[in-house]
Amino acid sequence: MASMAALTLPSSSSSSSLALSLSSLCAVGSLDHGAFVPNVSPSRTCYNGRVRCDLSESLKHVNGKPVLPVVTERTLPKFLESARMDRRVDRRVDRSSTRLKLFSGSANRLLSQEIACYMGLELGKINIKRFADGEIYVQLQESVRGCDVFLVQPTCPPANENLMELLIMIDACRRASAKNITAVIPYFGYARADRKTQGRESIAAKLVANIITEAGANRVLACDLHSGQSMGYFDIPVDHINCHPVILDYLASKRVCSSDLVVVSPDVGGVARARAFAKKLSDAPLAIVDKRRHGHNVAEVMNLIGDVKGKVAVMVDDMIDTAGTITKGAELLHQEGAREVYACCTHAVFSPPAIERLSSGCFQEVIVTNTIPAPQSHFPQLTVLSVANLMGETIWRVHDDCSVSSIFQ
Repeated sequence: MASMAALTLPSSSSSSSLALSLSSLCAVGSLDHGAFVPNVSPSRTCYNGRVRCDLSESLKHVNGKPVLPVVTERTLPKFLESARMDRRVDRRVDRSSTRLKLFSGSANRLLSQEIACYMGLELGKINIKRFADGEIYVQLQESVRGCDVFLVQPTCPPANENLMELLIMIDACRRASAKNITAVIPYFGYARADRKTQGRESIAAKLVANIITEAGANRVLACDLHSGQSMGYFDIPVDHINCHPVILDYLASKRVCSSDLVVVSPDVGGVARARAFAKKLSDAPLAIVDKRRHGHNVAEVMNLIGDVKGKVAVMVDDMIDTAGTITKGAELLHQEGAREVYACCTHAVFSPPAIERLSSGCFQEVIVTNTIPAPQSHFPQLTVLSVANLMGETIWRVHDDCSVSSIFQ
């Protein structure tokens, strides 16, 4: 732990930047060989062996939409790059002969393409269309008989449309005699309805899990479920991916004194998630926002547990929906004397009026991943990180019957 002293303070001209030394994080065992380095964008410059991000520059846009960088060999961390090269040399992956097939639904095709690029494969040919009355039609345009099939489809908004599309894709693969069918669900919709908090409520997470199983899926691969208990709702194996390494590596491209950092949970229910994040972030202290919820998507902040005065606060959550909880929490942190507030989450649902709230000036930066397609309305504080490398490596390990948990050790 003595190596934590290597963290350096930012200069006065860059006091608005959150920064961490990657080497110091690795030294405390948080970003070991399982860490993932996000794609380096043109807005980053190297100096003194470090990488610094210029937040004044926004992502590139095409037709008004932010464009995520395409995964390339040079952006891969060393242990993943070597694993991929060994796979190419030893196995000589050939799309026409491999028994691994990767198909994409229409919910997030860009992420599927990045995953396929990392894996050295091409996306399988599939025809998905909708009839005039809204019915979904799916036809696989190549043989999957005896194959290990992976279907990439987040059940993000419109949740019902994307969920139904996933079910029909699974059914098409089952009827085409696929050997194994894995539903790759970067974002699992209905995960918040995981228990009864009031009388006569449904537990939709269990219902959806049953439907996916009955459709014919043999395995589920999901990212950052709202609660770990959701894995128990499935009667089939579930591989749970933690996307925190992607966000941690991005934070590692910045510098800040470890004593200036504090990780904040926006609610009591996310304490375990925030504690795990803080442990990997140089064992930073933890603060908790206590709130009272009067209805769905409505939150009221009541109190703050912990000290944030003069510190850089990093708020961690699994998703941002309407941004009511996290924005009210950020306002409270500023009232309690926090110097800067950063928001980090895996799933950027961004239901209205999330964009207006997040761009109101409460946050220095909003860091999300692309498990859900990037929002059409981009704002300067938004940073989108790709989880394609992480998911691609996980898919290879599932296909090869190798350990998945070792990625995060």
